Amino acid sequence: LPTWRIPNLRNLLIGLLERVRIFLRRVGGIILAMMIVIWALSSFPAPPADFTGAAIDYSYAGRLGHLIQPLFAPIGFGWEICIALIPGMAAREVAVGALGTVYSLQGGDEEVATQLGTLIGAQWSLATALSLLAWYVFAPQCLATLAVVKRETQSWRYPLLMAVYLFAMAYLASLVTYQTAVWLGLG
Repeated sequence: LPTWRIPNLRNLLIGLLERVRIFLRRVGGIILAMMIVIWALSSFPAPPADFTGAAIDYSYAGRLGHLIQPLFAPIGFGWEICIALIPGMAAREVAVGALGTVYSLQGGDEEVATQLGTLIGAQWSLATALSLLAWYVFAPQCLATLAVVKRETQSWRYPLLMAVYLFAMAYLASLVTYQTAVWLGLG
């Protein structure tokens, strides 16, 4: 066996940069396309001038949120959470920003964060908050993850199986969490 040596830092960095370039070439276009679609769903159509609610409520994403809310009612999610789940599929952090938009919060970052925390504390039950946490434990990290699996496997089979499995697990975990919390009087 050859003797063990510490790798040359320059060669290590060159190899790392090459792998990053390959990865970005493979999935960068897919990630960009998904982000554009999610942005369009959250932004269009523009609300009429006399519309007083949040713009996202009038958008396609907002309409979809209202449409799917009955499906999510057993796990304690209101339409606001359903709307936040849609752009939240791009990245989990986006869901927090979407909630700020849904609740029409304005101000600086810290001010909006404080307002959102207060609003969520007043409007959501503990059971709903625990259910949302359980959802995000099992739900797919982001759609880009599924795109990478599709690109790497050269097939839609595995990303679709992965999505169905993870969303089913997320729903089941949220259902058990929410119903148990309600049964314990936390809802």
